[in-house]
Amino acid sequence: MTEASSPSEPKLGLASQVLGGLPIINAVTDRLGLPALLSAALPDGDSRVKVSSAAAIRLVVTNLVLGREPLYGLGEWATRFDPSLLGLTPGEVSVLNDDRVGRALEALFDADRASLLTAVVLRAVSEFDIDTDQLHNDSTSISVHGVYSDAVGAARGGQPTPVITWGHSKDHRPDLKQLVWILTVSADSAVPIAYRLADGNTVDDPTHVPTWDGLVGLLGRTDFLYVADSKLCSRKAMGHIASNHGRFVTVMPRSRAEDGAFRKHLQTHAPVWTEAFRRPGKRLGDLDEVYSTTPAPLPSVEGYRIVWVHSTAKASRDAQARAGRIDAGVTAIEALEAKLSGPRSRFKTRVTVEQAAAEALARTGADRWVSVTVSETTSKTYKQARAGRPGPNTSYREVSSTRFTLSHDIRLEPIRYDAASDGCFPLITNDRVLSDADVLSAYRYQPNLERRHHLLKSVQDAAPVLLHSPARIEALFCCQFLALLISALIEREVRTGMQHADLTKIRIYPEFRNCTSPSTERILEIFATVSRHQLHHDGVLLQTFHPDLNVQQQQVLELMNLAPSVYTQLT
Repeated sequence: MTEASSPSEPKLGLASQVLGGLPIINAVTDRLGLPALLSAALPDGDSRVKVSSAAAIRLVVTNLVLGREPLYGLGEWATRFDPSLLGLTPGEVSVLNDDRVGRALEALFDADRASLLTAVVLRAVSEFDIDTDQLHNDSTSISVHGVYSDAVGAARGGQPTPVITWGHSKDHRPDLKQLVWILTVSADSAVPIAYRLADGNTVDDPTHVPTWDGLVGLLGRTDFLYVADSKLCSRKAMGHIASNHGRFVTVMPRSRAEDGAFRKHLQTHAPVWTEAFRRPGKRLGDLDEVYSTTPAPLPSVEGYRIVWVHSTAKASRDAQARAGRIDAGVTAIEALEAKLSGPRSRFKTRVTVEQAAAEALARTGADRWVSVTVSETTSKTYKQARAGRPGPNTSYREVSSTRFTLSHDIRLEPIRYDAASDGCFPLITNDRVLSDADVLSAYRYQPNLERRHHLLKSVQDAAPVLLHSPARIEALFCCQFLALLISALIEREVRTGMQHADLTKIRIYPEFRNCTSPSTERILEIFATVSRHQLHHDGVLLQTFHPDLNVQQQQVLELMNLAPSVYTQLT
């Protein structure tokens, strides 16, 4: 047996606190002046408040950057870290709960969020030298679970709340209600510039005019290039931007008459295509992907310039998609033929057979390239007029039965017509100075905005929404935007540092594998286990053991122009 220690025996204790990626996040938020801006926007005049609204919102934003925890888990999550790096005191960490954070979100909703976000974004543009000459806009849907009977747009303190309802789900979840998230980013590292949270049944067409007006008010100028998808291609939206001396680039939808006119023009003319961009194939042995451009023979009906683009990769996809639909259509017709030849076919008339064949082709999208011919054959049989054993005087009646057969034919002329414009799509712009290649380059940056939507829904876990108060949901998405901005700036700082150091890749993947485009998620992940340890004796600090940073971590800090001391200094 071991002898019990006496009460007076000195006690040693080792306290560990995770630092993780907090010093990096704080370096960015300090350059943004976010803590001071939050304190100014969310003043706490009540001395009974144990955790200030500004501190709680800062905690929510930091948590979203590192990877979202539910509000009820924020208190437990915060206990793992050095509280000073979270902008909190040990006493504030101990009283954190979802109710206090929820009230802080309501305070953020009631505050002047527009002025707060304007100050933050303008500080980001100035401090990080972000180029705002080209901006990209797009929307996505945010799915929610539940009824949300209170989310009907009722005002709170004079401010409208979002309507949570059904709409066109870009998440392919028509069974869930949703909100619409509208985001604008710069063409400089896809840094978020502005956002709006719209009602769940909002369509994209009418959103571009208020979005563009908001950007003009934010930046104080109209000469930036506004790039968006085909919903911008409306007379009202394009006319509003053009009449206010703005510039735009968008893709023209297939429903426009100009699209059909050019595809018809291609049947008898061979336009001069100019190579605008080339990149290697995705796999070894694949052909290069080539983009070429040519000006349209005529402008749009509004008088705007149209640039047609041909992509070799898209041409291959178009041809494969058409062949797949033709194959699916033929298979559907053969399956219908098998039903017709069965002993108990339910198709009794030519009309029902023709209708079934048309529906099968329309369902597979092959009705343009596959035609069907219905044939019928009539056969005669004889049956006794009455039941019983047949005899010399038995009378018989004639019974006629009709059978239908199908034959399909591949329509070569429509295939040839469509193949002439495989890989082609039109861009429309009011800018007369940009070259055709520059117009294409501007539009080709649009997928970088989709990555921000992906980060919002995956890393920051914005969908599905786990709150039920419309005001808190609106405020939470304000925090989501701030977190998205911080993440984009961290990513931009590292990649800019790589360019200045003439590095095409750094070893931050597991097993020290190379990474050409480091993401914030991976950058912060390599710091996830970095901790500080402190040895205490009877409550007195004896020694602090600072973390030893490895080569990967030191290189990232160097690329961000951060000294290793951000991980060794005590706050």
